Amino acid sequence: MHEKPWLSKPGSPQGSVGHKHVEGKSGEPKPALSFADAVAVIIGIVVGAGIFRTPSLVAANSESSTSFLLTWILGGAVSLVGALCYAELTTTYPHTGGDYHFLRQAFGRRLSFLFAWARMSVIQTGSIALLSFIIGDYLAQIHSMGEFTSALYAVLVVVALTGINIIGVRVGTSAQNILVTLELLGILIILGAGFFFAPAASSPLATEPTPEQGNSLGLAMVFVLLTFGGWNEAAYISAELKTGRRGMAKVLVSSILIITAIYALINVAYLHVLGLSGIAQSEAVAGDLMRRTFGEGGVVLIGLIVTVSALTSVNATIFTGARTNYALGRDFKIFGALGKWNPQTSTPVNAFVVQGAISLALIGLGLFTRNGFETIVEYTAPVFWFFLMMVGISLFVLRRKNPLRERPFPVPFYPVTPLIFCLTSAYLFYSSLAYTGLGALVGVIVLLLGILLLLTLPMIDKALPAEVAPGSGN
Repeated sequence: MHEKPWLSKPGSPQGSVGHKHVEGKSGEPKPALSFADAVAVIIGIVVGAGIFRTPSLVAANSESSTSFLLTWILGGAVSLVGALCYAELTTTYPHTGGDYHFLRQAFGRRLSFLFAWARMSVIQTGSIALLSFIIGDYLAQIHSMGEFTSALYAVLVVVALTGINIIGVRVGTSAQNILVTLELLGILIILGAGFFFAPAASSPLATEPTPEQGNSLGLAMVFVLLTFGGWNEAAYISAELKTGRRGMAKVLVSSILIITAIYALINVAYLHVLGLSGIAQSEAVAGDLMRRTFGEGGVVLIGLIVTVSALTSVNATIFTGARTNYALGRDFKIFGALGKWNPQTSTPVNAFVVQGAISLALIGLGLFTRNGFETIVEYTAPVFWFFLMMVGISLFVLRRKNPLRERPFPVPFYPVTPLIFCLTSAYLFYSSLAYTGLGALVGVIVLLLGILLLLTLPMIDKALPAEVAPGSGN
């Protein structure tokens, strides 16, 4: 669910602030990534903390171990189709705005405004909240502070990382590499524990659903594709491949196949040790696997690794999210307070504060429902899949609008491939509404508020004073 930061200005060419992309100019990213580099980048983006939490939710909506594993493989196939569509869009319309830019080019300012609103109030802040809940769930196994331990840890994560980013402290590239290495080490430990050290579950291949299971393929796919999230970010590296942009197809196919294999192996390890019912009933499935294998010491080890992994993702999401909210403030006067940059700290302080406040409110929503992580997934999923579906439709619209534009990587089997992507996104949009609860309802209400805001935007713009000059203080 993470995207590149964008800077765009209504009325400027291609919707960009201060710069335009000009094909063939020296300002374009230079090819610097080999095939192996590109694959490593994509795997690093996609494989995150979700694989340590979402398998429980997928198992709770699976009829059998076989359907559980097939759901993960299907998730890989759907992700591959989507990645191929994004490869055409990003190589044909290269821009740091990503989805925002595609939607604006295809449908105009109104839909792109709704996307920006949703990103600020639902998508990005929802990602921060659910990643913080993952950290809370695992730290609660290490040290409990009572009934609301997971939510308390989640609050501490949001407050601490938001504060660190406000004062201008950034995690360096070397530190990020260390964190990714620790995450991969955690995966290897789980695989080793599951296949070589842990006692097998009494009935790991049981086909009977437990009473708690809903057996909903649509909802299971919502959680699986949450875990696969990030391939839309991966397509941005297409301009930097040494093999040229057309080599993106090989990179994407190889990366998604590897990621699917990793996820399948991890889930086979979970099944081997815990069984389908054990996975479904677990709040921290990797922690339960390690407890059964190595005792409480194993729980502490995997808890720390998962926490480090999730902290990396939360920090990156907070960092980019505030900058996209800053750009929203520069685009629309009603959010002008977000578009102020503090020159002393070189950070958009107001954007950080508002983002942090919304994320804390979402943690409060999860606490209110007593089912934090699932509630936040429900909150973000309908809005996320709606806009992903619209990005898929934008591919058709832009082909009709600009039929003669050069397409370095035309999506294979057009129009079948993007049609599959759109239909899949539409089905998951429906599933995330039909099979979820309060969280989904709140997410839709927030989007409807954005529509009301959009309808009153002309009047609000007239009532507000002229925009402050760029670069003003905080």
